[in-house]
Amino acid sequence: MNPIRKMYCRTFQGAFHIALPFLPYRQPKMIDSITAIPSILMKKHKERVMIVTDEGIRKLGLVHSLEEALQKNGIFYVIYDKTVPNPTTLNVEEARQLYKENRCKALIGFGGGSSIDCAKAVGARIARPRKSPGQMAGILRVRKKLPLFIAIPTTAGTGSETTLAAVITDAQTRHKYAINDFPLIPGYAVLDPQITVSLPPFITATTGMDALTHAVEAYIGNSTTRATRAYALRAVKLIFQNLDRAYQKGSDLRARKNMLIASYYAGCAFTQSYVGYVHAVAHSIGGQYDVPHGLANAILLPHVLKAYGKRIDRKLHRLAVAAGVASEDTPAETAAKDFIHAIEEMKKRFHIGDTVKEIREEDIPKLARYADKEANPLYPVPVLMDSNELKLFYYILLEDQSSRQTV
Repeated sequence: MNPIRKMYCRTFQGAFHIALPFLPYRQPKMIDSITAIPSILMKKHKERVMIVTDEGIRKLGLVHSLEEALQKNGIFYVIYDKTVPNPTTLNVEEARQLYKENRCKALIGFGGGSSIDCAKAVGARIARPRKSPGQMAGILRVRKKLPLFIAIPTTAGTGSETTLAAVITDAQTRHKYAINDFPLIPGYAVLDPQITVSLPPFITATTGMDALTHAVEAYIGNSTTRATRAYALRAVKLIFQNLDRAYQKGSDLRARKNMLIASYYAGCAFTQSYVGYVHAVAHSIGGQYDVPHGLANAILLPHVLKAYGKRIDRKLHRLAVAAGVASEDTPAETAAKDFIHAIEEMKKRFHIGDTVKEIREEDIPKLARYADKEANPLYPVPVLMDSNELKLFYYILLEDQSSRQTV
C-alpha cells in the first residue's frame, strides 16, 4: 500500500479508536429460552410479529416451538422463509413487503447469520423506507430506531445476534457489503442450545470456526479495548474447549450452550474492535459464489495470520495461552506458530480443506478490489494491504495448483 493511503487509513482508524468510548454500543439482553419471547412481546405491546428464517430451518421444524409459544399467547405471526445463505436485496424487499402487508410491529431473526442479517436489513428498510440497502451500506447511515428486534441464533458462530452489522448481497451485481449502525444491534438475543442440537457436524464446525475468526481478528487488530480483549480471550478459550465436543456429539447441551456463549462474546468483541482481511476476502468470495461465510473464514484464517508475520506474535501468544496450546513462558514466536498450527489441525479434524473450487482466476482482480474497498480504511488490521497484495489470498485458494502464488 502506498504511504499516503496508509497514512489515511491509520489516521481514520486512530480517530475511530479514540471515539470508541463515546459511541452508543450496547449488548442485547440474553434470554435462555424461546418460551420467554411472548412475554417480552406482550410487555412491549407488539401483538403482530414477522419471523425471518430460511426453508431449511423451517423444514427441520426448529421454528415450531416458537410458533407454538406465540399461538398460545394469542400473538399474530407471519413467516418469511426464503432467505438464502448470502441474503440478497431481493430477500430484503420481499420480507419488507410481507411485514408491511401484515401490519407487523416487531421482527424476529431465526436462524444463522443470513436470516438474522436479512431481518436487520428489513428493519433498516422499515426505519428508512426511502433508502435502499445499498444507500445504507457503510458506517452510520441508518440513524433511526428499528422495530423491536429479537435474534434467535440456530448456529454458534456468526455473532450476528450481538452486532451492529448486516451483510447483504446485491441481487444484480453479486457485490456483498455491510450495513453498520447501532440501531441494528438486536434488543434481545435468545441463546437456547436445544435449537442447535440438530445442526449437522460440518456446519457446527464451520460456524464455530467463524466465531473463532471473529475473536481472533478482533483481538489482533489495532482498535481493541480492555473489554473487547477480555471477550475475545474468553471466546477463544470456550471454542477450544467445546467445539470438538459439539462436533462429535451434537446432543451435548453443555458444549452447545458454551459455543453459543462463545459466539456471543466473540460478537461483542468484533462489533467494537472490528475484523480484518479474513472477513473482507471471505465476504467477496461469498457474494460472488455463495460460499458459506463460516467455511470461507475457516479456510482463510491460518493463511492470513501467517501473512501478518511477526507483527502479531505477542498477541497470538496470549490467544495460544487462552486456547491451551501454549504456556505463559513459551516464546512468543513459538506460541504464535503453535496457535496457527492448532487452527490447521482443527480444520483437518473437521474435514475443512484449503481451497475454494468455485474461484475463477479471471475474477480475482474484481474480488480483491471488493475486499480492499470493504476493509480499507475501516478495519484496523495489524498490517495494511491493498488490492494487489490481497490478490495473493485468492491465488492460494485456487484449486488448480499450477495457478497458485505464494504469500
